[in-house]
Amino acid sequence: MPAAISSCRPASATVREVGLRDGLQSLSVVLPTQRKFDWIDAAYAAGQREIEVGSFVPARLLPQLADTDELVAYARRLPGLSVSVLVPNLKGAQRALASGADLMLVPLSASHAHSLANLRKTPQEVVAMVGEIRAARDAAGSAMQIEGGVGTAFGCTLQGEVPPDEVLRLMQALLDAGADRVSLADTVGYADPASVRRLFEQARRIAGDRLCCAHFHDTRGLGLANVLAALETGVSRFDACLAGIGGCPQAPGASGNVSTEDLVFMLESMGIDTGVDMEKLLALRELAGRWLPGQPLHGALWRAGLPKTFRARAGAAA
Repeated sequence: MPAAISSCRPASATVREVGLRDGLQSLSVVLPTQRKFDWIDAAYAAGQREIEVGSFVPARLLPQLADTDELVAYARRLPGLSVSVLVPNLKGAQRALASGADLMLVPLSASHAHSLANLRKTPQEVVAMVGEIRAARDAAGSAMQIEGGVGTAFGCTLQGEVPPDEVLRLMQALLDAGADRVSLADTVGYADPASVRRLFEQARRIAGDRLCCAHFHDTRGLGLANVLAALETGVSRFDACLAGIGGCPQAPGASGNVSTEDLVFMLESMGIDTGVDMEKLLALRELAGRWLPGQPLHGALWRAGLPKTFRARAGAAA
């Protein structure tokens, strides 16, 4: 059994930085645009090649993300960087298409109650909207990728249980509606490694390689354990937030997303190449502490530092 599990682990993995969107939208402060430029530059210099820079939502609702157009334009100048944005509706998708981003993420809550609270749409209405977005994308002749992100995939603070069959049905519906790829998210931190393994194995049988990413929150301290469970089913792309910022309005007490630096450290320690320079990433984490004084920042590696054996262990594992 251990050999079979290990054989599923990828040799490399991508950590998509979502702190500029999922992280900052949960904080009370508005980080200046220039600081966000600095963040993008530092993350790129550290080796990160996928960054979610913002969301096309009305500025009155999320002033923290009002400069998404500027961030897309700034990030696009960096060679080899995949620039993604979140879009909650057709208007946001049209803005994304005009921006020239590489990918738009359309969120869908498998929980009916969460979907209404978060997007004011039922899950089925979101599926229909993805069809409209796909038509708009194709009509524009754009090569932008559409990712359907199925949230509350492991449960919901409003609804409680979310049946796995419903998660898988909606994931298939997103693909049928025109999403190029799909991802699964533990929006409120209800997942555990066993449930992650079961759901991702089932999802891969349906979506194959179009199941592209896992998104975990560390609300109850199981974020990295859940990453490992997904990793062992063959997932090789994970969302994370610098300093573990982020959360969900419907998840009281949530501590935020999986910390980028903790996740990269775990993967590199296991000999899984992320392309990220840990020293440079930790230098960015230090800057974030200065940029966000008084804000809830998380992560274990920042407090403890890299162990003296890190390079030796990472090299041996490879």
